[in-house]
Amino acid sequence: MTDAKTTSRRSQAWFGAQGRSGMVYRSWMRNQGFGHEVFDGRPVIGIATSASELAPCNAHLTRVAEAVKRGVWQAGGFPLQFPTMATGETLMRPTAMLYRNLMAMEVEELIRANPLDGVVLLSGCDKTTPAMLMGAASVDLPAVMVTGGPMLNGKYRGQDVGSGTHVWKFEEDLKTGRMTQEECFFAEGCMARSNGHCMTMGTASTMACMAEALGMQLPGSAAWPAVDSRRMETAQAAGQRIVRMVEEELRPSRILTREAFENAIRVNAAIGGSTNAIIHLTALAGRVGVDLDLEDFDELARVVPTLVNLMPSGRYLMEDFCYAGGLPAVMAELLRGELLHGDQITVTGHGVAENVADAERVGADVITGLDVPFQPAGTGTAVLRGNLCPDGAVIKQSAASPHLLTHRGPARVFDSPEAYHAVADDPELDVDENTVIVIRNAGPKGYPGMPEVANVPLPAKLLKAGVTDMVRVCDGRMSGTGYGTVVLHVAPEAAVGGPLALVRDGDPIVLDVPNRTLRLDVADAELQRRRELWQTPAPRYTSGYTWLYTQHVGQADEGADFGFLRCSRGHEVPRDSH
Repeated sequence: MTDAKTTSRRSQAWFGAQGRSGMVYRSWMRNQGFGHEVFDGRPVIGIATSASELAPCNAHLTRVAEAVKRGVWQAGGFPLQFPTMATGETLMRPTAMLYRNLMAMEVEELIRANPLDGVVLLSGCDKTTPAMLMGAASVDLPAVMVTGGPMLNGKYRGQDVGSGTHVWKFEEDLKTGRMTQEECFFAEGCMARSNGHCMTMGTASTMACMAEALGMQLPGSAAWPAVDSRRMETAQAAGQRIVRMVEEELRPSRILTREAFENAIRVNAAIGGSTNAIIHLTALAGRVGVDLDLEDFDELARVVPTLVNLMPSGRYLMEDFCYAGGLPAVMAELLRGELLHGDQITVTGHGVAENVADAERVGADVITGLDVPFQPAGTGTAVLRGNLCPDGAVIKQSAASPHLLTHRGPARVFDSPEAYHAVADDPELDVDENTVIVIRNAGPKGYPGMPEVANVPLPAKLLKAGVTDMVRVCDGRMSGTGYGTVVLHVAPEAAVGGPLALVRDGDPIVLDVPNRTLRLDVADAELQRRRELWQTPAPRYTSGYTWLYTQHVGQADEGADFGFLRCSRGHEVPRDSH
């Protein structure tokens, strides 16, 4: 290959160099057994893999990478696999969200610093998908996402069991005596019974769907189970496609437009997706310069019914969703209702409408139609405003109890999730079903990292009395596998002096989701008096990454990204030091 496009490829600044520099780059690569012909100007494709045994959802990605390599070789490219960190939500403390931005920085710099013309991003658990998209968007080289796929449906005593969702259910069963500890140990092995990420419509499944809805993942590839052979087929196809994308110069900046984000927001509403998508999409939009705010999520979603009947909002799991037609079937239905931008370009080089033109819904239980939806329009994630959340808060209506969406009750305030857990089982705890549980100091700076702690379990004494839900308010997040009437992402957070820091036990809190308000029914003069007494918490960290994080992280309504990482920095070839 000696045409002008080949000689101008980014990788040729390394492998096509003359003299000592070229000899260094090529000779050291050849110690892996590559022949001289791979340096002839063909596209060099990086395969960024977050495979790690410390991130169970991502542990199988090494095998997925092999399938991608096959596709790259078949299409005439030169594949080179490299590792990234893995932000596994199931093990990392205090929360994987603390490290999303660090992973995004690492992905960005690894892509920019190496001789790559394009990249395939292999992700699995919740934060790995947005982190990789954020990093790749900041470099703006051709990129395609391949998510690792959901686990097979969990099975326990003849019923489907959803990862995450049934953790909360089994915990309640333990506390109320409906399940023994021995039964719970057995159920653990029934819940996560194959490679893959959560098979509920939790954050991992949601973000896989968001990558596909944005146009950054091949159509239909979000839903194939991790252990299905077609997961490997789609990975191989992605390897083939990225080589063509390099030749077409199809970059994320052409795909991740305002219209693409509007499509993703409406798809998220239709699938009953995680509230965490708001945080991640907002951060990603900031990387590509797309203006996206909380009101966009509310306004764009209001007209979209929930079409997907999946846990935690519904009955089924991702394996069922896949066999019912997957995301293409959902997007085709939304296009039928003129709710998506059908001409928006994707990694296929074609528009959304062309990608899903042949999609079919199989049956009507898992994926419903617009004419008879699973839940009506307006039941998706709502954005709230008021004196308790001047910069916004969110609530997932489809996972909440309808009778609590309009509620007034006295606050019971806890300064940390740990403070609540310490007394949650106390039979003398001063709460009833009308109490509003407030968990604060769980935001981006306060915890730090904004953990998934907002859907705290109900007090044991109320569970035993038959109470199944209560209003909870928090400046932290909730797992996408969770459920309940939980107000999340309260901004500004308590740790920076947001109004949540001023709430006291007994203060009336008024939640009015139909009117999109959340307010503290306390006189302004009294709140001002409390504010004058409030003091900024002493910093807990004075060095290291956590210090950097707390110094630079934005609030929830800004996507909790670092301000210095917003916007693209491009893919200019670094200087040669040889």
